[in-house]
Amino acid sequence: MGYRNYMKKLLYITLFLAAITACKNNSDQPAKPIEPPVTEKYIQKSPEFNGDTAFAYVAAQCKFGPRVPSTNGHKQCADYLIKELTKYADKVEINGAPLKTFDGKTHQCKNIIASFNIKATKRVMLCAHWDTRPFADQDEKDKDKPIDGANDGGSGVGILLEIARQLKLKPTEIGIDIILFDLEDYGQPGESELEQMEDSYCIGSQYWAKNRHIKNYMPAFGILLDMVGAPDAQFVKEKGSVEFAPTIVEKVWNTAHNLGNNSFINEENNGIIDDHYYINTIAKIPVIDIIEYTKDKGLGDHFSHTWHTHNDNIKNISKFTLKNVGQVVMEVIYNEK
Repeated sequence: MGYRNYMKKLLYITLFLAAITACKNNSDQPAKPIEPPVTEKYIQKSPEFNGDTAFAYVAAQCKFGPRVPSTNGHKQCADYLIKELTKYADKVEINGAPLKTFDGKTHQCKNIIASFNIKATKRVMLCAHWDTRPFADQDEKDKDKPIDGANDGGSGVGILLEIARQLKLKPTEIGIDIILFDLEDYGQPGESELEQMEDSYCIGSQYWAKNRHIKNYMPAFGILLDMVGAPDAQFVKEKGSVEFAPTIVEKVWNTAHNLGNNSFINEENNGIIDDHYYINTIAKIPVIDIIEYTKDKGLGDHFSHTWHTHNDNIKNISKFTLKNVGQVVMEVIYNEK
């Protein structure tokens, strides 16, 4: 190649590069949009939770009337729960003893335990209470009469019965123990004239924590469900759960986020005394509480608006809320290995 041809070619190259640079700097030239990073769509591992079935389980409990210890409704409901769980679980057993309440009465406590995949060494416990409040101390009328407890008691049990049914159809890799605690809601009212009884609530779980159905029973973690069926219910992180089992709280709330569930709010409220408190402090098992206990501007922290009133009935239970909570819990356990 001659020098003249070489210089001509070099000139063409220079002009070509200059033209490209000019195009890049031309403000009239639209910039190429930046493509968003490709993210993988979350794939649900658990079966589809059936809110209608869970609702039917809540309604079935309410048909027995209030499930106050030592009443016919309590006995009939216990028989029903044992029968239902026996359909699905590998083993069902009763844990309990005669226990005294704040009013000096003695009641036969029945903690109902259903175990799945009993050969598995890694286990997770799911729990709720199945008894109901003997009086409507938060109501304006008939304060001395018992409540239906559709939400406070019935909703958590209804979700766990539906999970039991799903576990029969599709077992998890890990072992699951569903525990329905008795004598949770027989706590002493604030206006009671009787001598104050310390730790008057959660008597059944206190007994279980000291007398577990299997000696040294120690699951990886536990999830407690309480008041999980009200319409439009939202669930913030309960302070005690965050202190006792922070990684489990994050596991559950992250799972809800992955499922696109906006009922689980990334906020923290005050700690409460519930069954999980005694399981954590006595048995040293990390258990969190999923409970409707909301922060309202100007109203302060509060439970469900039907709490300990006669409005806690089946009319105030939402199939959508039951599914929201049940699907999150199922997704957590089906992802455990």
